[in-house]
Amino acid sequence: MKIKWLGHACFLLTSENGTRVVTDPYDNTVGYRMEKIEAEIVSTSHDHFDHNYVDMIDGNAKHVKGEGKINIDGIEITGVASFHDECKGAKRGKNDIFKFRIDGIDVCHLGDLGHILNDKQLREIGNVDVLMIPVGGVYTIDYKGAIEVMNLIHPSITIPMHYKTPALTFEVDGVEKFLSATGGQHIGKQEIKLTKDEIGNWPKVIALDYQ
Repeated sequence: MKIKWLGHACFLLTSENGTRVVTDPYDNTVGYRMEKIEAEIVSTSHDHFDHNYVDMIDGNAKHVKGEGKINIDGIEITGVASFHDECKGAKRGKNDIFKFRIDGIDVCHLGDLGHILNDKQLREIGNVDVLMIPVGGVYTIDYKGAIEVMNLIHPSITIPMHYKTPALTFEVDGVEKFLSATGGQHIGKQEIKLTKDEIGNWPKVIALDYQ
């Protein structure tokens, strides 16, 4: 499978047979270059403008939101309920975590997670090979919270997201504190290709570039 970072919390996941999943699409106020993209599936973790702009997607993509399990075009999707803040949603509402099983690889996208996961949520998420985790704080967990959640989930590869870049129009922390604390690295790529057998050959924490 291929993983491409489109900026913020938006990724394009492409299976070996060409099925495409887009996570948390954003509108053109976020700052990243927003272009129409084709996909068969689009997931939104919550209804904020920087995560739910499904008009970014060309075609008749199936929209996935909320908790529960579903299989679309051979991709197993698990939605796990969580919150956008540390007050059970009192500040910013709910947030849905999604795990996608693609080509035998379990990819977990935490959306705008605002708290440390509890045991029930960890059980529902289960095994994770690749974790996409917010690290910018302010609206989500910060880099310290991200490290705690990462250590609870035990992914093989972690990809930080939702952090300050020159393109982003609002203020959150950058990625450097998270990378420094975890020994992570920028790999100078926007897209990576993974196979189940080769996951262990990758660095534990990698930051992708965006166009």
